[in-house]
Amino acid sequence: MESEQKIDLKHKLLYGCLFLFTGLSVFAFSFFTGKSYEAILRNTIVSLIVTGTVIFMLFDAYGRGSEGFSYDNFYHRNRFIIVYAAFVVLACLFGLVPDQFWPYMSFFVILGLFSNTEIGLVSGTGLVCISVMLEENGNFGVAFMYVIAGAVALALFRDLKENTSIGYPTAISLMMQALLLIAFSVLFQNRTLSINLLILPILNLMLNLIILLIFLNIFGVYIIRKSNDMYMDINDTEFPLLIRLKEMDKDEYFRAIHTAYLSERIALGLGFNDRAVKNCSYYHRIGILEGKSQWEDVKHFYEDNKFPKEAIELLHEYIDPKSTKIKSKEALTINLSETVIASIMYLLAKNKDMKIDYDQLIDKIFDKKEDEGELKNCDVTFREYDQMRKILKKEKLYYDFLR
Repeated sequence: MESEQKIDLKHKLLYGCLFLFTGLSVFAFSFFTGKSYEAILRNTIVSLIVTGTVIFMLFDAYGRGSEGFSYDNFYHRNRFIIVYAAFVVLACLFGLVPDQFWPYMSFFVILGLFSNTEIGLVSGTGLVCISVMLEENGNFGVAFMYVIAGAVALALFRDLKENTSIGYPTAISLMMQALLLIAFSVLFQNRTLSINLLILPILNLMLNLIILLIFLNIFGVYIIRKSNDMYMDINDTEFPLLIRLKEMDKDEYFRAIHTAYLSERIALGLGFNDRAVKNCSYYHRIGILEGKSQWEDVKHFYEDNKFPKEAIELLHEYIDPKSTKIKSKEALTINLSETVIASIMYLLAKNKDMKIDYDQLIDKIFDKKEDEGELKNCDVTFREYDQMRKILKKEKLYYDFLR
């Protein structure tokens, strides 16, 4: 508990420094660019309000744990602080260059991916306002243009995965930015249409494209794909948590191992998230280590060991079904596999030499779940449900291995 308080205090100090840094930066740029005292006061106040709001949203997101942030940003809080501070300086500098050149579309995406979509939108909007206020002839039509472009880009890039194609989102984002530049800027210039009139908008699009491609590549390699490495560690039967479970209760350990095997077979056969399924099968009963089973009491196991966000979400759904109205295909896969394994292990515990009709047992389990209405809120098709039954029936040799 003491270490958590120290971490909280450290970040409170960092956010306090970020708050003061933003105010001082905007004040200094306003002063040295010869703004009126009224403009200096306005700019400083607005910048502090924006940053204060962003900091409040960050604390609110931290209060919700890892679910409050996208990807693994909950565990890497300094990313956003560093990026936001750098963008504050750039926002001030943009006041000195033509507004048609500002690459805010890509900035919105970066801010959103390093926090969450809502914080990215608010922080990006605030920075655009700072640039507009510091511009010589600031036009709030420019602010509307970049906020709309940023919102579109955030919506398109909000849920990146390892296999996500960024071609279409990038093309659509750039197309929207081009249309907005024409609608808000080019059309209102009283000049003959020429290539010179389009140079800055073209440079804007090129700069946004370069920033996006570089950032998304780095983000994909070091953040999204990094979850692969984490899954390799936590889905290893030699991971410390599983070793502790094995030492404490071998029956629970082997139940988890067998459930994971069947669940993974179904997930691979039907194209579900096999890594998260295997992970949930291993660890959904890990609370046995402390004699606890409620989500609030066991979630620290997953957060302390930095499980990927999608893995924690599936574990939350499986351990606390009331947390979601619709049961995912992955959760149903684990539930069916665990029920089959638990039933077979129970029968074999009574009589190791018992002859079990596996097809009949599996049919009874599936029929019972249908009769009890457990499938009403499941996100699964009849075909997928039937395929689950067939895959489980194909594993008869594996069931014999349980003896």
